[in-house]
Amino acid sequence: MWLVELFMMGVGARELIVAEYRVTGLSPEVIAELVAEVGPLWEAQHQARLTARPRKRAVGAGAKRRFVFVDRLLATLVNLRHGTTHDVLACWFGVDRSTITRAIGEVRPLLAQRGCTIAPGIRLRTLADVVEHLGSSRQTGIIDGTEIRVRRPAAGRKDRDRFVPGKTKQNAVKSMVVTDDEGRVLFCSPARPGSCADITQARQLGLATLLADGPFLEVLADAGYQGMGAQTGGRVVTPPHRKFKKNAPAWYEKMHEQKRKAHSSRRIRVEHGIAHLKNWRSLARHHGRREHMSDMIQAVAGLLSHQQSITCSHA
Repeated sequence: MWLVELFMMGVGARELIVAEYRVTGLSPEVIAELVAEVGPLWEAQHQARLTARPRKRAVGAGAKRRFVFVDRLLATLVNLRHGTTHDVLACWFGVDRSTITRAIGEVRPLLAQRGCTIAPGIRLRTLADVVEHLGSSRQTGIIDGTEIRVRRPAAGRKDRDRFVPGKTKQNAVKSMVVTDDEGRVLFCSPARPGSCADITQARQLGLATLLADGPFLEVLADAGYQGMGAQTGGRVVTPPHRKFKKNAPAWYEKMHEQKRKAHSSRRIRVEHGIAHLKNWRSLARHHGRREHMSDMIQAVAGLLSHQQSITCSHA
């Protein structure tokens, strides 16, 4: 019903988008905070762009913008949440498709720079911030890699096979997700080609160095990160190794299975956090440019964590 009403409302879609949680996945309170926070950044960016180019008339002369910042922000949120095409958004807001494309291209990087909100006014923007937060709060961190399917690179590209992971055999990019022991998203890394192994991506992000040199804390991981435990002084905990490859005694099989399930039951919260991320359709499968994936992943992580922090503070 809300979708039909949006088509009928045209340029009046703003009120329904803000009021209906299902459209953006964000409460009106969060959207109001985004307007207050990101609006001045976008205006400063816009003015800098106007003054940087050669001009024959003063800044501000000419026709005034009809597509105000609030509408630009809402169009970006709907695009991230539902993967709505730019043509459809242009119909909703009564503007040209190119205007929507330009607006999303301007707002999305600003959302990506915000970082993940863990409490009102407290943000984690880098992996170092996450390690410091987990250490100071004595919480357990959980890491895992997630893949997002993307379009196949054009034929003839030298790096075409880099986007095909060995496990799924589908063109994808990969991001490392860090959550706390309650499943709240603390960090999402920039996108890497899908063939990059989970442990390789973690090392490239500097996780091993940060943990080895930082405070002692426990970080749960799956078998894809085996080997990092020795590099981090036991801070990264992975599933137990099998000592018997075949013909294992029954008692050993039972003990190994119990330990594996105990580890899995503690680590499952990161899967819940990834599932919340994938509820945003732009991260379920992306049909646009792969160059935008890092901004999309980090923008969604920041928005989701902001909503989670508001929900927890009201609980």
